[in-house]
This record gives sequence, structure tokens and C-alpha cells, in this order.
Amino acid sequence: MMQKQLMLFPNRIDDKGAITCEQFHSEIKGFNKFGKTTDCLRFSDSEIEVPVYINEFWTSKQRAAHSLHEISYRACFKPQLPRFFITRLTAENDIVYDPFMGRGTTIIESALLGRIPIGCDINPLSRIITLPRLFPPEIIEVRERLGTIDLEKSRDIQEDLLVFYHPETLRSITSLRDYLLKRQGQHEIDHVDAWIRMVATNRLTGHSSGFFSVYTLPPNQAVSIDSQQRINEKRQQSPPPRNVRELIIKKSRSLLRKLRKNDIDMLRNNAPKAKLITCSADCTREIRKNTVNLVVTSPPFLDIVDYHQDNWLRCWFNGIDPEDVDIWHLSEPSDWQDKMADVFRELKRVLVPGGYVAFEVGEVRSGRILLETLAVPAALGAGLIPEMIMINSQVFTKTSNCWGVNNLKKGTNTNRIILLRKP
Repeated sequence: MMQKQLMLFPNRIDDKGAITCEQFHSEIKGFNKFGKTTDCLRFSDSEIEVPVYINEFWTSKQRAAHSLHEISYRACFKPQLPRFFITRLTAENDIVYDPFMGRGTTIIESALLGRIPIGCDINPLSRIITLPRLFPPEIIEVRERLGTIDLEKSRDIQEDLLVFYHPETLRSITSLRDYLLKRQGQHEIDHVDAWIRMVATNRLTGHSSGFFSVYTLPPNQAVSIDSQQRINEKRQQSPPPRNVRELIIKKSRSLLRKLRKNDIDMLRNNAPKAKLITCSADCTREIRKNTVNLVVTSPPFLDIVDYHQDNWLRCWFNGIDPEDVDIWHLSEPSDWQDKMADVFRELKRVLVPGGYVAFEVGEVRSGRILLETLAVPAALGAGLIPEMIMINSQVFTKTSNCWGVNNLKKGTNTNRIILLRKP
């Protein structure tokens, strides 16, 4: 039986289906599950009527999320966030969409909750690391497939990557890469190959012995070759040999450890209906209009993350040229707002009447810019109705600083979500 997580509102743990917008407002206003009452403020623009609700809505006190989510990716939110909105604003078999899919948090959570997931990301790595977790193999399948792949055969290696890997490890990684690219070129990648590719992509670099590399930065980003050389010199380290096959099996076991019969049934029922596309979020012709019930997403923030730099090694392993991936780099607030307006117009097209968008934003540039002040006008211009702004904060004491949350303190954990509705 599926392991249940602690739900935000005890009377809704049985997931009876979508509640009304009025009921949602009422629940948020009256929420005091973790010993705090909800503060309700007004939006900073007096000409825009939208309430701002502040409380600890999802928290570290909740149970850990499903193990299938445990794939590192830069700038991703916790699974409790999409679960919060999915279980309240949708019913089983509804369509849940994430136009900035990333590591697929919304996608996996939707499928586990009996919804039909749709995802979009301009980065092809996103589909590579998300789709296999909708079709998880048995651990014995992973072990048997790895046993058929010759990882020890001597092959040409990219010498400059030896700053990350022991020569034997790099030969194994290169052999696995060659095998997967050949299978892909022959259109023979099945769910086991795809799973192995996903896990190997996630294990390329990291800061523990569970990764293929010597100690480097956390696994959601890859440093340059020159930077890794400096790390090695500073730490007086050299890459140790790693058993690529066994590390893939170990990580596979970890990802699958919470998979119960009910989870498998949910995935088998919903994964075949999923649609994961690689394109720009403002032009998704593959998604039919008036079909999506809920969008849960977090867009790229202003010039915060360098996806090309972070993912260059993952791209190499998967035969992707990073220069061919047209990632948005938006440094001017007006450019970000214009691009989000385009996205909101596309979301309005695909949403059913009355459908919702939960749009997670944040403060950038040391809190000088609050992205909701840009996103709300953009959404209004696109024809969406701002219902509320929710600020989930696990550390706040005063309600006098920006939106009532002193969220500029080091260590404060906040999420800022704009809830929009299609008329």
C-alpha cells in the first residue's frame, strides 16, 4: 500500500476531489496546523486587489516525499508544494501541467496522485531525467541489463575529463555512453536503458563516494575543467576508482525503495497517458486548448542559474550540444515580465475554464526585486485572474517587512506562490 504523507488539512487526506475557489480561500485563512495563524495583507500595488496570505503551509515537519523524487537538479522545489495544490484543486484523472518541468517534480507527484501529467522544458535533459521515473523497472532488470554491457573494454576517452574521474572509471562511463548513444541512434532505448541513462546522468559528479567523480561541487551542477583542477590542487586529491555498475544499482535501489503496489498501479494507469515535450513554454502546440486543469510550476528567475555551465557534463554524456539548447537568459525585469506574459497567454489557452495556475516565484538580487510584482500584472494582461499570493515561510517572526515576512534573513525557507485562475 502506498505510504501516505502528512496532509495539510486533515479533513482532506482521502482526496475527495477538487474544492471550490471559495473553499480554498477559507482553508488558507483559517489554517493553523503548525501553531501559527494566517496573516492576510494586501498586494503592494493598491490598484490590484489580491490578498497575500502568510503562514507555514508546508513544512519540514511533514514526512519526506517519495523516493522517486531524489534526483538532483538546480533550482527545483520540494514535492510537498505541488502535492498541496494537486490534492486540493484537482480530482483523479485531471490533467496537471508543468511548463518548466526541470527534474519533473510536478510530473512524478501528479502521476503518483492519480492525475495525468504533462510536462514541457526547453532543455532535453529534463525529459531524460523525468520520463524513466514514470516507468520504473525492477531492480533485477537493472542489474541484468548492466551485466550485458561491457564497461571494462578499453575505449578512447576524453583525456581532459580525468580531472573528474579515475582512468578506469572514465573508461566505464565512456563505454556506457557509447552503448546508450548507439541504442538511441537505433531507436532501441527501452525503459531499462532509459532508467540506467537517467541514473548515470545523475551520478556523474558530486561530493561523496556515491558519485562517479572525485569530490566536486554538489550534483546539481558541474564545474569547469579548470575549476575542478583547482579543487583537486587545493584538496590535494586525485580521482579514485569507482564501480560504475554498482553505483547505478545502489542509486536505483534508493530511488525505488518507497515504491509500493499502489504507487505501481498509479504509475501504470497514468504514465502511458503522460505527455513530455521539449520546446519553449510560450509555444506548446502539442497541448490542446482547454484541456489542463492545473498548472504547477516555477519559471526561470532573473539571471540566477547558468544552465549551460551547470549541465555541460550531463550534455556530453547524453550526446547533446549545449549550444543547441536555447535556454532563456533574462537579466532585465522588463524582459522577464514580457516573457512571462507570453507564457501566461499560452497557459490561458491550454487551461480549462476555471483552471488554476500555481506559479512559484521568489525575491532576487538580495530581495530588491519581488517577482510577484512583475508576474501579477503580466498575468492580468494575459487574461488570468490573480486569486491570491501565498507565502510559505518556516522562519518568520515579524510582519512588517516585505509582505509581512522577514525573508531576507539567512536560513529563512520561503516559497512565494501566485495562484491564478482562468475565467
